[in-house]
Amino acid sequence: MKKVILIRYGEISLKGLNRRYFEDILKKNIARRLRPFSDARIKKVQSRMEIHLTDSDECDVIAAIKDVFGIAYISKAYVVESEMGKIEQAALALYKDGKTFKVETRRGDKCFHLTSPEISRQVGGYILKNTQNAKVDVHHPEILIEVEVRKETYVYATSIKGRAGLPTGTGGTSALLLSGGIDSPVAGYMMASRGVELVSIYFHSSPYTAEEAKEKVIELAKILACYAPQMKLFVVPFTEIQESIIESCDIEYLTILMRRMMMRIAQDIACREGALSLITGESLGQVASQTMQSIQATNAVADLPVFRPLIGLDKIMTINMAKEIGTYEVSIRPYEDCCTIFTPKHPQTKPTIKSVLYEEEKLGDYQVLCRKAAEEAERYQF
Repeated sequence: MKKVILIRYGEISLKGLNRRYFEDILKKNIARRLRPFSDARIKKVQSRMEIHLTDSDECDVIAAIKDVFGIAYISKAYVVESEMGKIEQAALALYKDGKTFKVETRRGDKCFHLTSPEISRQVGGYILKNTQNAKVDVHHPEILIEVEVRKETYVYATSIKGRAGLPTGTGGTSALLLSGGIDSPVAGYMMASRGVELVSIYFHSSPYTAEEAKEKVIELAKILACYAPQMKLFVVPFTEIQESIIESCDIEYLTILMRRMMMRIAQDIACREGALSLITGESLGQVASQTMQSIQATNAVADLPVFRPLIGLDKIMTINMAKEIGTYEVSIRPYEDCCTIFTPKHPQTKPTIKSVLYEEEKLGDYQVLCRKAAEEAERYQF
């Protein structure tokens, strides 16, 4: 009876002829997290992965891999021969005396001589026969013992839910416009869950925005890097562009003009980093720059696709997700970013492309300012 850490995945199993590619990337990502554990060995078996250990603590290993995208469930499992006596002994070893229990079976090997319900009944009967206080509860058991009959059989009683999604590195690279707020880190997380590698871009307006605002964004990027490894962060100096807009243009158009400049700079950095798209944390109608007309005016300057994974979410849903991924407490620190600190009293919410272009022409050769900002960006690697 061998003991392993069993890794199961969901969506990858549906990939057909491409499944091996996704499995190989997932295995590589798991192996990266297991580098501190020199005795850990990963083995691929029939749409599952096993981690074999000799000395390392199982809980430490599970903690290291639980945030890897592509993993649906992690279990401490026994691996036994597909023979009823061995399966019964493994199940009994997992049972804790006095607890109610239920046995669930999935028979992947259809050649096995018993059906799934028959296996469950026989294993349950064995536990009842060999314990004094056991009781079956099929609706709300305290212990759920799961049996997977394959070439070999897995028996386990505790499953830790993983992040699911697709392995990082299978969905290309995208540039995330990362502010210090609640929304954009969640947007980055959601795209990372689709296998996307992230390049994050933050716009900093010193001395109007405090250094603490920049440090907050760096901390948010570090948290995101737990889900999207190898992430880069570019801190773009944005003061000169903002001052030019304030000096030259109608203040009502400040927010939309800033957003257009940000999109141009982000696209410049994205192309240099091999990113094929942009990501923002916009939610339709949430603020002045997120009306349908404002989004249209912003999109007009982008040649790359712009993904907005939060577009249909309300704020409460986004806040709950931010709490779940660990960014919320950092995001609510009271340091304003360059967008909030210069928000006009009465921003334009329904700009037309014609009116936006009219205001933008007042800036002169703004392309020079955008190129300069992109070239002077500070770069961080996580």
